Amino acid sequence: NGAGGNNPRCTTAHELYEPGDETSKDILTFFNLDKAGFDFVFGLNLMGTLLPTQEFVVDMLHRTGCCILNISSMNAFTPLTKIPAYSAAKAAVSNFTQWLAVHFAKENIRVNAIAPGFFVTKQNRDLLFDSEGNPTPRTHKILNATPMGRFGEAEELIGTLYYLTDSSASSFVTGVVIPVDGGFSAYSGV
Repeated sequence: NGAGGNNPRCTTAHELYEPGDETSKDILTFFNLDKAGFDFVFGLNLMGTLLPTQEFVVDMLHRTGCCILNISSMNAFTPLTKIPAYSAAKAAVSNFTQWLAVHFAKENIRVNAIAPGFFVTKQNRDLLFDSEGNPTPRTHKILNATPMGRFGEAEELIGTLYYLTDSSASSFVTGVVIPVDGGFSAYSGV
């Protein structure tokens, strides 16, 4: 299950509260986040995990070697500034992954998730690079907080995917959310 995404109407202009945010009408702040946008982000991320699981798990019941692999985010471990709906939704996906793992354990259906770190995508490109393709201040902050000092490449998710879906390698692994984030979630910054 890999649905995911954010909505610009749920992206705050400031990283931290600033006096006047509660009355501002000119920029997006916590106080005027779009409720429909928030619902959309939650629906896309959480329901995009729930609905396929409900559909496909029926065929997995009473079989061996079955697994469900969800796509969470390192935002589930450490929520990022400016994107509260996405961070909360991915935390819900991680929690739901653990719930599913317990719920279907007796049926030998393993349920795990991958939590990608920063990979440049269509979804986040405008936050990471300006219109001329130069890194934004946010990109510098991210790379400084990533011990490997770079963004991930999509191919770097494959090893974790293989491990979690190969029942000979991970038959006793269920309910885990594995970060693939260049060390971002492990780094305290000190």
